[in-house]
Amino acid sequence: MSAPIPVSLSTSSVYPGSTASAFEAAARLGYDGVEVMVGTDDVSADIDAVVALADFHDIPVVSIHAPTLLLTQRVWGTEPWGKLHRAAEMAEAVGCSTVVVHPPFRWQREYATDFPQGIADLEAEHGITYAVENMYPWRTGKREFQAYAPDWNPVEQDYRHVTVDLSHSGTARQDPVQMVRDLGDRLAHVHIADSMGSAKDEHMVPGRGRQPCAEFLRAVAASPFDGHVVVEINTRKALDTRTREDDLIEALDFSRRHLRR
Repeated sequence: MSAPIPVSLSTSSVYPGSTASAFEAAARLGYDGVEVMVGTDDVSADIDAVVALADFHDIPVVSIHAPTLLLTQRVWGTEPWGKLHRAAEMAEAVGCSTVVVHPPFRWQREYATDFPQGIADLEAEHGITYAVENMYPWRTGKREFQAYAPDWNPVEQDYRHVTVDLSHSGTARQDPVQMVRDLGDRLAHVHIADSMGSAKDEHMVPGRGRQPCAEFLRAVAASPFDGHVVVEINTRKALDTRTREDDLIEALDFSRRHLRR
């Protein structure tokens, strides 16, 4: 029997809770590891602090999510390639080999120029995986705005490693199961969540929306995938800590149940 696929917790899943509280919850609830979303919480951007949290809670950091969101444009400076080099430094310090990165925004013209080759060069330089995440068109009513370059869909681009996020595939109205088939061994990392397919990036608990989360996870388990599945859900509207933790437990149980090999 193949080794089970690890299920880890993104620190963004406890927002507005802290990075420290995400490590504590992940360790106590039985997650296999943590993905650090580098963001506006100063601890998340402090390499020494992240190392200390992993050591204190005796839980590994499995991936670093580089600060490439709209809200994190000034975290680790404003030079995009510099952020990706810094993410590699954090990955090396914590002992993980995966950095998750979003494609550039279209207005980041210099950064977006030859971005796939730039990612390949980073992988060669640092010896780690830069898994480019699927995004989605921005929609307002009947209008769509293509916010990412060279494209929001990394499946069709020349990236060696890709992250599939099921909330994003829901917003983009893509079939994530077909994405598993299309990517083959290029599928390096997974963000498990759910979506109703609205224009919003919903990050629901898997199983509560309309994405084929169970079928997707079974497809991943049946494939040669040897990466990490990371729960990345939105718990901002949780009434209290107990409700938030119930969501985290439900997401973990759902993922493990459908990832059995």
